[in-house]
Amino acid sequence: MASKKKVKKTRLTRSKKEKIIFGVVGGLAEKYDVDPTLLRILWLIVLAFTGFVPGIVVYFVAALVMPKL
Repeated sequence: MASKKKVKKTRLTRSKKEKIIFGVVGGLAEKYDVDPTLLRILWLIVLAFTGFVPGIVVYFVAALVMPKL
């Protein structure tokens, strides 16, 4: 028999522990079990290549939409 691994279903929320500005990237890191520092570096790279304004707008919209628990 194969053991069933329980997948923890959680909502995407802003992080209280891994918070620098609003906790959006920290919440993503907690949700997908990724190192928050690595995700922040990837976010900065994406910002640099796409232009800063669209990325900042997306970040603030995510901060408004994502609940803080």
